[in-house]
Amino acid sequence: MVDTADFDELYADARERLLHQCYALTGDLPASQAAVKDGFVAAWHHWRKVVRSGDAERWVRPVAWAHAHRRSNARVFHRDRTEDPEIAATLDALGKLTFTQRRVLLLSTLTRSSMEELAREAGLTREAAERELQAATAAFTLHRDAEPGMVRFHLDALRHRLTDVTWPRVTILRRQGTAKRRGYTVAGVAAVVALVIGSGAAVGYDGHAHPTLAHEREALVPTPVQVSEPPPPPPELDPDDLLASSQLGRISPEVTWRVTNTSKNLHGDGLVLPCQQARFADPKATGAMVRTFGPARRKRTDWAAYQLTELSRGTPAAKRTFDTSLAWYAGCGADRVQLLQTRSVEGVGDEAAMVVLRSWARPASTMVVGVARTGQVTTTTMTSGPGDGRLSPGALQARASLLAAAVNDLCGSPGTDTCAGPPQLRVRPPYPVGLVPGMLSGVDLPPVTGVDSPWVGTDPQKALVNTAATQCDLTDFNRKPMTSAWTRTFLFPQEKLPDTFGLTETVGTAAPRPGAAFVDGVRKRMSTCEDRNLGTQVTKVADRSSRTGDLAVWTVTVEVSDQRTVTYQMGVVRSGSAVAQVGFTPTQGVRMSGGDFLALVERAQQRLADLPKPKKSDQG
Repeated sequence: MVDTADFDELYADARERLLHQCYALTGDLPASQAAVKDGFVAAWHHWRKVVRSGDAERWVRPVAWAHAHRRSNARVFHRDRTEDPEIAATLDALGKLTFTQRRVLLLSTLTRSSMEELAREAGLTREAAERELQAATAAFTLHRDAEPGMVRFHLDALRHRLTDVTWPRVTILRRQGTAKRRGYTVAGVAAVVALVIGSGAAVGYDGHAHPTLAHEREALVPTPVQVSEPPPPPPELDPDDLLASSQLGRISPEVTWRVTNTSKNLHGDGLVLPCQQARFADPKATGAMVRTFGPARRKRTDWAAYQLTELSRGTPAAKRTFDTSLAWYAGCGADRVQLLQTRSVEGVGDEAAMVVLRSWARPASTMVVGVARTGQVTTTTMTSGPGDGRLSPGALQARASLLAAAVNDLCGSPGTDTCAGPPQLRVRPPYPVGLVPGMLSGVDLPPVTGVDSPWVGTDPQKALVNTAATQCDLTDFNRKPMTSAWTRTFLFPQEKLPDTFGLTETVGTAAPRPGAAFVDGVRKRMSTCEDRNLGTQVTKVADRSSRTGDLAVWTVTVEVSDQRTVTYQMGVVRSGSAVAQVGFTPTQGVRMSGGDFLALVERAQQRLADLPKPKKSDQG
């Protein structure tokens, strides 16, 4: 149980100082009283974090100042209509300062902050803070008609207006802080804990989850009437809001995790996570933090975990950051990495998704990446360990719960919005990637035997020739009912393989009925191929049909001579108005398993939904 004595002592000791500061900041006594109360409620709500900060009053102060400024309407400086002309004159002089000047003057005069601490809290460099303080002192003494040495005297005199203030009992504030924590976290955390107990797979919340829409520390906005004021300092990310090593325990019980590094990712090339394509997904982010984890036992170098968090300037920018971050992993460009699964994650932040990747570099490994956004904050979690990508539902759920824990650790920090409850995973088609999003990409391709180098794809081209076809079907995408036909081939250019080797996909669009008839024509030609071509054997691997889609896969073996046969794998799929044909020609020692090829054709069908619709002239 949390000891209340330190909080009670803080409340008794700091409340009058904070009220004095808020009153000087706004000139609005009712707003200042309410803001100080809100600040202490927030402090009790986040008490563990406040204790870890090392200076509880410094934690409460920006929260109370922000609430005071908002409550006083955040438009014009509120001059108290007091009958005391001295207090009125002081408030009037403060009201004529710019927002930044007023803030640095009060931090310098009414707090024990050093110049470095003052500059950091004001969001300025030390040199800029010194200039603003000098300007603020000169402006205040001018408007107050006072000597420079009398600034503290006039600001301290504002205390006389505060002598009759009554304060709520500390137990009331603690009760409100506890209720706030329960209202936003107990339901979600209890459900996740129930998930842990029920499945043994979900991760814990490390003892501190945060509330929804608790913008206690967001930066104060400048007064619009002061056109020349600089904008407020942007909020910052706090390393204490990142995942702790203990929260990774249930992801891989055989591994004891430790934090290996925490930084703002400003050194080197900034490419920390596998598949990451740039230092930041949001180049204009106001803050970023990267935390890396590793096994406590150094010999287990095949395990790794990461968290990358970015704070954008606004929600639209954060939405773009989420999309960019997700695209990095959904279309991973790293060599020998294959996308296996895509999930939407419901109940976590404002939007969340998860992908499962496998690296077939030696040794093979499985990577699970979760990306979530809450308000202006986007966070990415990745865990990597040995394996071929096959995960149990419980293991997948555990990693979704890790993403939920990451969101809840952040929730309540500046710029955040919706927290996380128990994550609900939903299967969804892969996110569109590549130059032609409706086509297969390198991240879709499985490993083949006998090759360690990565697949390399040609640029998509107009399908004047369909090299995905076999001699059995000779399918032509360059004639009606097809339109918008494209083709591309994937090879291993680093390997010395025959020119016949390769994997090709050709796509095209047609109205649904002609498209279905097109696929039926391929089926018919494949079914009669053995009768038309002696020495040819056709084996049907899969055949599915519905109103909205078709899938058929065959293996074709052709006797070229008494001593030599050639094997082809071919599949044709339809999704609505889009059709694709996938053909793979192996060579000796370089082959793809039948299960992998079927999964690849299924992936081709999933991607077809992103092809452009057929031309109106071709629909009918």
